[in-house]
Amino acid sequence: MKIEVWSDYVCPFCYIGKKQLEDAIRAKNLEDDVEVVFKSYMLDPTTPTDSEVAVVDSLSRKYQVTPDKAQGMIDGIVARANEVGLAYDFSELKEENTLKAHRLVKFAETKGKANELNELLLNRHFVGGQRIGQDEVLVTLAKEVGLDEAEVKALLASNDFADAVQADIAESRELGVQGVPFFVINRKYGISGAQPKEVFEQALQQVAEEEGIKPGLKMQGNSSAGVCTDDGCNL
Repeated sequence: MKIEVWSDYVCPFCYIGKKQLEDAIRAKNLEDDVEVVFKSYMLDPTTPTDSEVAVVDSLSRKYQVTPDKAQGMIDGIVARANEVGLAYDFSELKEENTLKAHRLVKFAETKGKANELNELLLNRHFVGGQRIGQDEVLVTLAKEVGLDEAEVKALLASNDFADAVQADIAESRELGVQGVPFFVINRKYGISGAQPKEVFEQALQQVAEEEGIKPGLKMQGNSSAGVCTDDGCNL
C-alpha cells in the first residue's frame, strides 16, 4: 500500500495529520505493508527568506483579523496538537520560506533519510521554534540525520532539486489538491486535512481488504516468557 502525503513544514495541521496517520498505521499493524512518501507543497512561496515576522502577526495579516483573534486561532491549534501528543510552541515562531527545506528533503531522499528529516523539520519548527528556513538550522538538522555537511552546504547554495519540488506542486494541482495535508492512498482514495485517527484507520482497513493485505498479529507482552518450543521451554 502506498500513501503519498502532500504537506508543508509551516503547516501545523500537516504535523498533526502525519501523527494521526502514523498512529492509525500502527493501530492496524500495517507498518510492514505501507510505504509513506512525502510530497512537497508550499503554502506561501512569496515568504521572504529573511523574514522576522512572528507567526501571530502573519496570521493576523493573512486573515485580516486582530492579533488577539490570530492568537485565539493559534491557541486552538496548540490544543488540537496536544490531543495527539504534540507540544506545539508558537511563542518564538517566525514565518518561514520552506523551499530550501523541501529541496533538502529531496536530497535526503537520495540518501534514504527523507522520512527522518521530514519528521525532524516539523518537530523542530512547531515544538522547538527553530528557523527552518535558515541555512545554519538546515545544516544542523541534516547532520542530525547523518547527511554530509559539505554536501548539504553545497546543495543549499545551489538550486538543486528545485525542479523536483515544483513537480510535486504541479502534480498536486493535477490531482485537485487545494490545501494540505492531503493524503492519496494507492492513487485511488484521497483524504484531505488532519482527520481523526479513526478516519485513517477506516481507509487503511478498506484498502487492505481490497489489496488482500493481511497484517501479522500484534504481539503483546514478553514474547520469550513461558514459551515452549521444539528445543525446550523458557520460564
